[in-house]
Amino acid sequence: MTIILKNKHSLRIDDFEFQCCIGKNGFTDKKIEGDKKTPKGTFSLEKLYYRSDKLDKPQTKLKCVEIKKNMGWCNDMKDKTNYNKLINTKKKLRHEKLFRKDFKYNLIIPIQYNWNKRILGKGSCIFLHLTKTYKPTAGCIALNLKDFLIMLKLINTKTKIKIY
Repeated sequence: MTIILKNKHSLRIDDFEFQCCIGKNGFTDKKIEGDKKTPKGTFSLEKLYYRSDKLDKPQTKLKCVEIKKNMGWCNDMKDKTNYNKLINTKKKLRHEKLFRKDFKYNLIIPIQYNWNKRILGKGSCIFLHLTKTYKPTAGCIALNLKDFLIMLKLINTKTKIKIY
């Protein structure tokens, strides 16, 4: 199964089409850290991370991980070991905090962009996450809660996302 993101407003899975939003500066083949662009390509999906204090564990075939207060995603371009990886926020590294005060990261799925052979500065923290307003993101893809929960029932560990 493949999630298709054909334009900045719609994401398709089989016969389902969902409204979404992407990076403020559109799509790119040449992603760099902080450019507010969504990378083009076909990527695998990571586990589902969720806030158990905000939501029940969703129905999905993905492995589920509860987001804890000390979880972050490293975007520190000076740290080759941890860049674009889940980290403990007690480390003195630049990171995206996963346990947020707002709702956006109550459900997140990291997209395996710049994943296996990570290149510093090529982009990190590219997630599927939540939105209520469909305002452009910093490079992620965002859906409303209802659609995200439907998507979770449709996808599995072999699902890929194709962004073009």
